[in-house]
Amino acid sequence: MVLSSVREMALFSLQNNLFPLPMLNTTFSTKTLPSVTTRRTTIFGSSLFLLNFANLNSTPLALPQLLPDDELQQQEDRVVQLFQDTSLSVVFIKDIELAKVPESFSKGVVLNEDEDAKVEGTGSGFIWDKFGHIVTNYHVVSKLATDTSGLQRCKVFLVDAKGNSFYREGKIIGFDPAYDLAVLKVDVDGCEIKPANLGQSNNLRVGQSCFAIGNPYGYENTLTTGVVSGLGREIPSPNGGAIRGAIQTDAAINAGNSGGPLINSYGRVIGVNTATFTKKGTGMSSGVNFAIPIDTVVRTVPYLIVYGTPYSNRF
Repeated sequence: MVLSSVREMALFSLQNNLFPLPMLNTTFSTKTLPSVTTRRTTIFGSSLFLLNFANLNSTPLALPQLLPDDELQQQEDRVVQLFQDTSLSVVFIKDIELAKVPESFSKGVVLNEDEDAKVEGTGSGFIWDKFGHIVTNYHVVSKLATDTSGLQRCKVFLVDAKGNSFYREGKIIGFDPAYDLAVLKVDVDGCEIKPANLGQSNNLRVGQSCFAIGNPYGYENTLTTGVVSGLGREIPSPNGGAIRGAIQTDAAINAGNSGGPLINSYGRVIGVNTATFTKKGTGMSSGVNFAIPIDTVVRTVPYLIVYGTPYSNRF
Protein backbone atom coordinates (compact mmCIF):
# COMPACT_ATOMS: atom_id res chain seq x y z
CA MET A 1 0.00 0.00 0.00
CA VAL A 2 2.85 2.37 0.88
CA LEU A 3 4.71 1.57 -2.35
CA SER A 4 1.57 2.24 -4.37
CA SER A 5 1.20 5.68 -2.77
CA VAL A 6 4.82 6.48 -3.56
CA ARG A 7 4.29 5.60 -7.25
CA GLU A 8 1.13 7.74 -7.48
CA MET A 9 2.78 10.78 -5.88
CA ALA A 10 5.88 10.43 -8.09
CA LEU A 11 3.63 10.31 -11.19
CA PHE A 12 1.72 13.37 -9.94
CA SER A 13 4.95 15.31 -9.43
CA LEU A 14 6.24 14.57 -12.93
CA GLN A 15 2.95 15.47 -14.59
CA ASN A 16 2.89 18.85 -12.82
CA ASN A 17 6.54 19.75 -13.73
CA LEU A 18 7.72 19.46 -10.16
CA PHE A 19 11.21 18.34 -9.18
CA PRO A 20 11.68 14.68 -10.06
CA LEU A 21 12.33 12.27 -7.30
CA PRO A 22 15.96 11.96 -6.37
CA MET A 23 17.87 8.84 -7.34
CA LEU A 24 18.06 6.80 -4.20
CA ASN A 25 21.52 5.48 -3.54
CA THR A 26 21.14 2.28 -1.58
CA THR A 27 24.71 1.10 -2.16
CA PHE A 28 26.12 2.90 0.85
CA SER A 29 23.22 1.88 3.08
CA THR A 30 23.43 -1.76 1.98
CA LYS A 31 27.05 -1.88 3.07
CA THR A 32 26.33 -0.56 6.52
CA LEU A 33 22.80 -1.62 7.38
CA PRO A 34 20.71 -4.82 7.14
CA SER A 35 18.59 -5.14 3.99
CA VAL A 36 15.26 -4.86 5.83
CA THR A 37 16.27 -1.69 7.61
CA THR A 38 17.57 -0.25 4.34
CA ARG A 39 14.27 -0.74 2.57
CA ARG A 40 12.30 0.88 5.38
CA THR A 41 14.71 3.81 5.49
CA THR A 42 14.41 4.30 1.75
CA ILE A 43 10.61 4.36 1.79
CA PHE A 44 10.49 6.60 4.82
CA GLY A 45 13.05 9.01 3.35
CA SER A 46 11.18 9.19 0.06
CA SER A 47 7.91 9.92 1.86
CA LEU A 48 9.53 12.79 3.73
CA PHE A 49 10.93 14.21 0.49
CA LEU A 50 7.51 14.03 -1.18
CA LEU A 51 5.80 15.73 1.72
CA ASN A 52 7.90 18.83 1.07
CA PHE A 53 6.21 19.25 -2.32
CA ALA A 54 3.02 20.37 -0.59
CA ASN A 55 4.72 23.65 0.32
CA LEU A 56 6.14 24.44 -3.13
CA ASN A 57 3.24 26.68 -4.10
CA SER A 58 3.44 28.77 -0.94
CA THR A 59 7.18 29.06 -0.14
CA PRO A 60 9.92 28.45 -2.73
CA LEU A 61 12.83 26.29 -1.68
CA ALA A 62 15.97 28.22 -0.75
CA LEU A 63 18.93 26.80 -2.65
CA PRO A 64 22.22 27.02 -0.71
CA GLN A 65 25.17 28.82 -2.36
CA LEU A 66 27.61 26.39 -3.90
CA LEU A 67 30.74 25.95 -1.83
CA PRO A 68 33.14 25.77 -4.80
CA ASP A 69 32.11 29.30 -5.85
CA ASP A 70 32.79 30.57 -2.35
CA GLU A 71 36.22 28.97 -2.35
CA LEU A 72 37.03 30.43 -5.77
CA GLN A 73 36.05 33.92 -4.61
CA GLN A 74 38.17 33.55 -1.49
CA GLN A 75 41.17 32.49 -3.58
CA GLU A 76 40.74 35.47 -5.88
CA ASP A 77 40.37 37.83 -2.94
CA ARG A 78 43.59 36.48 -1.43
CA VAL A 79 45.54 37.10 -4.65
CA VAL A 80 44.10 40.62 -4.99
CA GLN A 81 45.05 41.42 -1.38
CA LEU A 82 48.51 39.91 -1.85
CA PHE A 83 49.14 42.17 -4.85
CA GLN A 84 47.86 45.26 -3.06
CA ASP A 85 50.10 44.58 -0.06
CA THR A 86 53.28 43.70 -1.95
CA SER A 87 53.20 45.99 -4.98
CA LEU A 88 54.03 48.99 -2.75
CA SER A 89 57.51 47.50 -2.34
CA VAL A 90 58.19 47.07 -6.08
CA VAL A 91 59.96 49.78 -8.10
CA PHE A 92 60.29 50.60 -11.80
CA ILE A 93 63.79 51.37 -13.08
CA LYS A 94 64.75 53.34 -16.19
CA ASP A 95 68.30 53.47 -17.53
CA ILE A 96 68.93 56.88 -19.10
CA GLU A 97 71.86 58.15 -21.15
CA LEU A 98 72.47 61.88 -21.28
CA ALA A 99 73.65 63.61 -24.44
CA LYS A 100 76.14 65.63 -22.38
CA VAL A 101 77.33 65.81 -18.83
CA PRO A 102 75.31 68.44 -16.90
CA GLU A 103 77.28 71.39 -15.59
CA SER A 104 75.85 70.97 -12.11
CA PHE A 105 73.71 68.38 -10.44
CA SER A 106 72.61 69.10 -6.90
CA LYS A 107 71.28 66.54 -4.47
CA GLY A 108 67.57 65.98 -4.73
CA VAL A 109 67.24 67.26 -8.32
CA VAL A 110 65.16 64.84 -10.34
CA LEU A 111 66.40 63.84 -13.77
CA ASN A 112 64.12 65.00 -16.56
CA GLU A 113 63.68 63.08 -19.77
CA ASP A 114 63.88 65.28 -22.85
CA GLU A 115 65.43 65.34 -26.29
CA ASP A 116 68.88 65.40 -24.70
CA ALA A 117 68.35 62.10 -22.87
CA LYS A 118 67.25 58.69 -24.07
CA VAL A 119 65.94 55.64 -22.27
CA GLU A 120 68.28 52.75 -22.89
CA GLY A 121 66.46 50.09 -20.90
CA THR A 122 63.98 49.34 -18.17
CA GLY A 123 63.80 46.93 -15.30
CA SER A 124 62.34 46.27 -11.88
CA GLY A 125 63.51 46.09 -8.31
CA PHE A 126 62.21 46.04 -4.76
CA ILE A 127 62.70 48.10 -1.62
CA TRP A 128 65.20 46.43 0.70
CA ASP A 129 64.95 48.72 3.73
CA LYS A 130 63.47 52.01 4.93
CA PHE A 131 66.71 53.85 4.12
CA GLY A 132 66.06 53.67 0.38
CA HIS A 133 68.20 50.72 -0.70
CA ILE A 134 66.82 49.03 -3.80
CA VAL A 135 67.72 45.50 -4.89
CA THR A 136 67.74 44.68 -8.60
CA ASN A 137 69.69 42.67 -11.17
CA TYR A 138 73.19 43.71 -12.12
CA HIS A 139 72.34 43.44 -15.82
CA VAL A 140 69.57 46.02 -15.33
CA VAL A 141 72.07 48.69 -14.21
CA SER A 142 75.30 47.36 -15.71
CA LYS A 143 75.85 50.48 -17.85
CA LEU A 144 75.57 52.68 -14.78
CA ALA A 145 77.86 50.38 -12.81
CA THR A 146 80.59 50.49 -15.44
CA ASP A 147 80.08 54.09 -16.63
CA THR A 148 83.24 56.14 -17.07
CA SER A 149 81.75 58.93 -19.16
CA GLY A 150 79.42 60.36 -16.55
CA LEU A 151 76.49 60.17 -18.97
CA GLN A 152 74.63 57.23 -17.46
CA ARG A 153 71.77 57.83 -15.03
CA CYS A 154 69.17 55.68 -13.34
CA LYS A 155 65.64 56.84 -12.61
CA VAL A 156 63.67 54.91 -9.99
CA PHE A 157 59.89 55.12 -9.70
CA LEU A 158 58.47 54.25 -6.28
CA VAL A 159 55.22 54.26 -4.35
CA ASP A 160 55.12 55.39 -0.73
CA ALA A 161 53.27 53.60 2.04
CA LYS A 162 50.14 55.66 1.29
CA GLY A 163 50.12 54.76 -2.39
CA ASN A 164 51.52 58.04 -3.74
CA SER A 165 53.89 57.72 -6.70
CA PHE A 166 57.20 59.59 -6.92
CA TYR A 167 60.59 59.12 -8.52
CA ARG A 168 64.21 59.71 -7.64
CA GLU A 169 67.62 59.26 -9.15
CA GLY A 170 69.19 55.95 -8.16
CA LYS A 171 72.85 55.86 -7.17
CA ILE A 172 74.78 52.63 -7.56
CA ILE A 173 75.95 51.37 -4.14
CA GLY A 174 77.31 47.93 -4.93
CA PHE A 175 77.05 45.08 -7.40
CA ASP A 176 77.97 41.44 -7.85
CA PRO A 177 77.95 40.21 -11.47
CA ALA A 178 78.59 36.64 -10.32
CA TYR A 179 75.08 36.50 -8.85
CA ASP A 180 73.58 39.18 -11.14
CA LEU A 181 72.73 41.39 -8.16
CA ALA A 182 73.04 45.13 -7.58
CA VAL A 183 71.97 47.65 -4.96
CA LEU A 184 70.80 51.20 -5.69
CA LYS A 185 70.23 53.99 -3.19
CA VAL A 186 67.53 56.65 -3.55
CA ASP A 187 66.87 59.69 -1.40
CA VAL A 188 63.66 59.03 0.56
CA ASP A 189 63.89 61.86 3.07
CA GLY A 190 60.37 62.85 4.06
CA CYS A 191 58.86 59.77 2.40
CA GLU A 192 57.58 56.69 4.16
CA ILE A 193 58.32 53.62 2.05
CA LYS A 194 57.44 49.98 2.57
CA PRO A 195 60.31 47.47 2.46
CA ALA A 196 59.54 44.05 1.05
CA ASN A 197 58.95 41.13 3.40
CA LEU A 198 61.65 38.53 2.88
CA GLY A 199 60.99 34.81 2.97
CA GLN A 200 63.19 31.74 2.61
CA SER A 201 64.05 29.64 -0.40
CA ASN A 202 65.59 26.60 1.27
CA ASN A 203 62.18 25.10 2.03
CA LEU A 204 60.51 25.66 -1.35
CA ARG A 205 58.67 22.79 -2.99
CA VAL A 206 57.94 22.15 -6.63
CA GLY A 207 54.27 22.85 -7.27
CA GLN A 208 53.70 25.61 -4.73
CA SER A 209 52.19 28.85 -5.98
CA CYS A 210 54.31 31.91 -6.71
CA PHE A 211 53.76 35.39 -8.10
CA ALA A 212 55.96 37.78 -10.07
CA ILE A 213 55.50 41.55 -9.90
CA GLY A 214 57.39 43.82 -12.25
CA ASN A 215 57.28 46.10 -15.26
CA PRO A 216 57.40 44.00 -18.43
CA TYR A 217 57.85 46.14 -21.55
CA GLY A 218 57.36 49.22 -19.37
CA TYR A 219 53.91 48.26 -18.07
CA GLU A 220 54.21 49.12 -14.40
CA ASN A 221 52.96 46.92 -11.57
CA THR A 222 52.17 43.85 -13.64
CA LEU A 223 51.27 40.68 -11.76
CA THR A 224 51.80 37.23 -13.21
CA THR A 225 51.08 33.95 -11.47
CA GLY A 226 52.45 30.45 -11.65
CA VAL A 227 54.11 27.71 -9.67
CA VAL A 228 57.61 26.72 -8.68
CA SER A 229 58.47 24.49 -11.62
CA GLY A 230 61.90 23.35 -10.51
CA LEU A 231 64.68 23.90 -7.99
CA GLY A 232 68.46 23.86 -8.05
CA ARG A 233 68.75 25.05 -11.64
CA GLU A 234 71.92 26.50 -13.14
CA ILE A 235 71.77 29.65 -15.27
CA PRO A 236 74.50 31.85 -16.82
CA SER A 237 75.65 34.96 -14.97
CA PRO A 238 76.67 38.27 -16.58
CA ASN A 239 80.36 37.62 -15.87
CA GLY A 240 80.33 34.36 -17.81
CA GLY A 241 80.08 32.07 -14.81
CA ALA A 242 77.12 30.11 -13.53
CA ILE A 243 74.47 30.94 -10.94
CA ARG A 244 73.61 27.73 -9.14
CA GLY A 245 70.48 26.95 -7.15
CA ALA A 246 68.16 29.11 -9.26
CA ILE A 247 64.38 28.76 -8.96
CA GLN A 248 62.49 27.78 -12.10
CA THR A 249 58.93 29.07 -12.50
CA ASP A 250 56.25 29.31 -15.17
CA ALA A 251 55.08 32.70 -13.86
CA ALA A 252 55.63 34.90 -16.90
CA ILE A 253 58.87 36.90 -16.82
CA ASN A 254 59.58 39.18 -19.75
CA ALA A 255 61.85 42.10 -20.62
CA GLY A 256 61.43 44.65 -17.84
CA ASN A 257 60.63 42.05 -15.16
CA SER A 258 64.31 41.58 -14.33
CA GLY A 259 65.15 42.54 -10.77
CA GLY A 260 61.57 42.31 -9.52
CA PRO A 261 60.50 40.00 -6.72
CA LEU A 262 59.17 36.45 -6.95
CA ILE A 263 56.69 36.13 -4.10
CA ASN A 264 55.08 33.21 -2.29
CA SER A 265 51.45 32.93 -1.19
CA TYR A 266 52.25 34.71 2.07
CA GLY A 267 53.54 37.82 0.29
CA ARG A 268 57.19 37.14 1.09
CA VAL A 269 59.99 37.47 -1.44
CA ILE A 270 61.49 34.09 -2.33
CA GLY A 271 63.58 35.14 -5.31
CA VAL A 272 64.72 37.87 -7.68
CA ASN A 273 63.37 37.42 -11.21
CA THR A 274 66.35 37.23 -13.51
CA ALA A 275 66.11 35.31 -16.75
CA THR A 276 63.84 33.54 -19.21
CA PHE A 277 64.22 31.27 -22.17
CA THR A 278 62.68 33.04 -25.15
CA LYS A 279 61.15 31.61 -28.27
CA LYS A 280 63.67 32.07 -31.06
CA GLY A 281 63.02 35.14 -33.13
CA THR A 282 60.11 36.39 -31.00
CA GLY A 283 61.63 37.56 -27.72
CA MET A 284 58.59 36.09 -25.97
CA SER A 285 58.82 34.04 -22.80
CA SER A 286 58.64 30.31 -23.31
CA GLY A 287 57.31 29.69 -19.80
CA VAL A 288 60.72 28.57 -18.54
CA ASN A 289 61.81 31.39 -16.24
CA PHE A 290 64.35 31.73 -13.45
CA ALA A 291 64.85 33.65 -10.23
CA ILE A 292 67.84 33.98 -7.91
CA PRO A 293 66.87 32.38 -4.57
CA ILE A 294 66.32 34.85 -1.74
CA ASP A 295 68.73 32.97 0.55
CA THR A 296 71.53 33.88 -1.88
CA VAL A 297 70.31 37.49 -1.99
CA VAL A 298 70.23 37.76 1.81
CA ARG A 299 73.82 36.54 2.02
CA THR A 300 75.05 38.94 -0.67
CA VAL A 301 73.18 42.25 -0.33
CA PRO A 302 74.45 43.32 3.14
CA TYR A 303 78.04 43.15 1.85
CA LEU A 304 77.10 45.21 -1.20
CA ILE A 305 75.50 47.88 0.99
CA VAL A 306 78.46 48.12 3.37
CA TYR A 307 81.44 47.46 1.10
CA GLY A 308 80.12 47.87 -2.45
CA THR A 309 81.49 44.49 -3.48
CA PRO A 310 80.70 40.89 -2.55
CA TYR A 311 82.60 39.22 0.25
CA SER A 312 84.60 37.06 -2.19
CA ASN A 313 86.05 40.13 -3.98
CA ARG A 314 87.56 41.71 -0.89
CA PHE A 315 90.37 39.18 -0.40
